[in-house]
Amino acid sequence: MTTAIANLRHNNILETVGNTPLVRITRLAPSHVNLYVKLESFNPMGSVKDRLALGIIEDAEKSGALKPGQTVIEATSGNTGIGLAMVCASKGYPLVVTMAENFSVERRKMMRFLGAKVILTPASEKGSGMLAKAVELAQEHNWFLCRQFENEANADMHSRTTAPEILRAFANERLDYWLTGYGTGGTLKGVARVLKAERPAIQVVVCEPDNSALLSSGIHQSINADGSLAGSHPAFRPHLMQGWTPDFISRLTEDAVAGGLIDRLLVIKGADALNYSRELARKEGIFVGITAGATFAGALEICETAPAGANIVCMLPDTGERYLSTPLFEDVPEEMTEDELALSRSTPGYRFDVCGVSPPAKAAATPIEVDDEARQFFESSIADTEQPVVLFALEWCEFCWSLRKLFAQCNIPFRSVDLDSAENQKENWGGRVRAALTDHSGVPTIPQVFVGGTYVGGCTEVFDAFKSGEFQTLLNDNGVEFDSSVSLDPYSLLPKWLQPR
Repeated sequence: MTTAIANLRHNNILETVGNTPLVRITRLAPSHVNLYVKLESFNPMGSVKDRLALGIIEDAEKSGALKPGQTVIEATSGNTGIGLAMVCASKGYPLVVTMAENFSVERRKMMRFLGAKVILTPASEKGSGMLAKAVELAQEHNWFLCRQFENEANADMHSRTTAPEILRAFANERLDYWLTGYGTGGTLKGVARVLKAERPAIQVVVCEPDNSALLSSGIHQSINADGSLAGSHPAFRPHLMQGWTPDFISRLTEDAVAGGLIDRLLVIKGADALNYSRELARKEGIFVGITAGATFAGALEICETAPAGANIVCMLPDTGERYLSTPLFEDVPEEMTEDELALSRSTPGYRFDVCGVSPPAKAAATPIEVDDEARQFFESSIADTEQPVVLFALEWCEFCWSLRKLFAQCNIPFRSVDLDSAENQKENWGGRVRAALTDHSGVPTIPQVFVGGTYVGGCTEVFDAFKSGEFQTLLNDNGVEFDSSVSLDPYSLLPKWLQPR
């Protein structure tokens, strides 16, 4: 009884980091294997990065690198910053984080709520830009820079906590596969080296976005003589998995590669990441984010060929609440659906329609020479009378996403040519088509929209044409059926960070 009580009482929030549960998947996994997920959302601030934050700060305290009262600074896509905000709040350190402006709004609000200052950097500068800003600020103000992408304390924390937790759970059983993304490389390096040492037969499987497969590309990360990054990795493209793959390969990840810790790489489609995050919630009751859905998609792929009785462990790094302003929740309405309204009307009381109140209305790459094959594809695409509306896009570009939202709300049928999709990256097909597009329109930017072969323009040009009614007229002239009753300001469909300040 005394031990049970002791486990329920802690001296501070930091003592609750780690010891996250392994949960068996009962409905989504095939019956011939045992698929377990490690729910890192059970950490106090909801992600695996709580471990990293505590490990780095305590290591810096022990070495003397972090002085009492000194400001801590780090570049983060959000989860590391949230974990650091918790640790710094508990220990009394001021915290400043740098973060690219396109990461989810919830994350910056959580960090500020915990007392941190959040310095946003331009989305166009990607992860390497926010990292460079953190270095600048640390040097200028003599702050402690966490260096999560190269700090051995990151990996060491996982070697001391995450890996032993997994091994204890399978102390008298086989352990066949372990799956993870990489991000900073701390979880990958720290866990994999321990699992490999204790269970040499285990297969370590690493997942990455299919359209931004840095490790699978085989291209090494360029590093300057002083050890700093020499720009973004050439294989990087925008993707959905925030924190899963930055625009560079971290030093800790490179260590894992060089150490032979990775047995297999899997590339995951963004659509599959979204789908399996939703499926985990709706069929297993497990509420996780996009990165977790992506890793889980990889785990299901492994399950297909795994031997009978295999034990498979998949890391699910964070909670779904970090993604409310992302495409993961795009199809989740705020107001009542027709089905919900029908249920409301099935009983007489507490209804908007009987209280006199109505529910609210729903709301560049280096130029390449144009080749005949790409030109023919482009010209046939915009001349297709069966599909007059053509969107030349990047798969997860925010402007493209906003246009897709407009088309969806107005029920406008369209064809999307995603120039940077994994399929279109083969033999640089997307780049070749983009060259033909640029040659035709004289405009190098994406997205670009055509209706019946007529060039409309990019996102803002389409929005302006929609507001003036010219776009609807063009649709009618080309026989495109759509919902003409929709009335909205298309600029409201842009992510908040893209809307006028």
